[in-house]
Amino acid sequence: MNVSPLKIVLAMAVWSLVMALSIGFYLWHWLYNPRTVQIIEPVFIIEKGATLHSVAKRLHEEHLIRWPDVWVAYGRIFHLENIKAGEYRLEMVFSPVELLQRFQKSEHIQHPVTLVEGLRLRDFVSVLHQQENLVNTLGQKTYPELAQVLNIPEMQPEGYFYPDTYQYIRGDADKDILLRAYRRMKSVLSEEWEQRAEGLPYSSPYEALIMASIIEKETGVGYERAEIAGVFVRRLQKKMRLQTDPTVIYGLGDAYDGNLRRVDLKTPTAYNTYTISGLPPTPIANPGREAIHAALHPAAGTALYFVAKGDGSHYFSSTLQEHEAAVQRFQKQRRSDYRSSPALPTAADQTPEAGGEQ
Repeated sequence: MNVSPLKIVLAMAVWSLVMALSIGFYLWHWLYNPRTVQIIEPVFIIEKGATLHSVAKRLHEEHLIRWPDVWVAYGRIFHLENIKAGEYRLEMVFSPVELLQRFQKSEHIQHPVTLVEGLRLRDFVSVLHQQENLVNTLGQKTYPELAQVLNIPEMQPEGYFYPDTYQYIRGDADKDILLRAYRRMKSVLSEEWEQRAEGLPYSSPYEALIMASIIEKETGVGYERAEIAGVFVRRLQKKMRLQTDPTVIYGLGDAYDGNLRRVDLKTPTAYNTYTISGLPPTPIANPGREAIHAALHPAAGTALYFVAKGDGSHYFSSTLQEHEAAVQRFQKQRRSDYRSSPALPTAADQTPEAGGEQ
């Protein structure tokens, strides 16, 4: 039986078309059809600089995709080559196309880092340095060097970083978090300054920030912030020294060993508010919004003194005589409670001679 060459060609063409359609359908089904895979590591990391081909190779080695070359070809045909570095959480059921699209959308795992109110900038840098998924670019730099790295105008940037919980992805730099905190503080300070009370003894938002940092360090009791702010504002208005221990401690720097001595209160530094008048030259910590708000909305009253009660709160006095009695009362109580030498009160004033100007 003779078969014409034309029929042979047609048969081969039909066969080729059927095979092509079959292969195409199979590949389409593989690319788009979600399937269950065994996940050994639930997190897949794409390093910066990784190519589509290198990622496909790793996915194949980890048995996550069957045909890496097809996956790469699909990505190039549909312009999906711009994969984003980062960490991705893998699901047990996904299609190769869904995986590729996820790498395009930067659906990264987010990591939180919390910068706590009342910490110094150097403490913030230390917290960021401990984050294993952040790239360390800040090292042991001085404050002016940090300002240069961050490209901000404040050469002494203490206090300019807003305490909050920030989300980041693996591979971000520590300076990126600080820049976000810096911009946030600028925004919050501007908002609060625009809504400030009248008659405050501040010539600029920066002075309010300095005051807020002192308030933040003086109390962890939220409802006291405005009252403490009232004490300090009235003292400034009356040309009285602030006489607050946290400023002394900040001025001591690394020399502070956890024990504030009477001699420290008499040793002049730029931050010792027992020896200088007015505010210290810079903030002594990074305050939160509540402390900033308190500094700009101090509580009305007559109190000019306060002393720590030992339970985290303070006793407020309007006269030096009342304050001296309160100091003796709470120092005696602490001796009774702890059977140890009395700690210096973390208050605006500590002893009768440190009770403020008369």
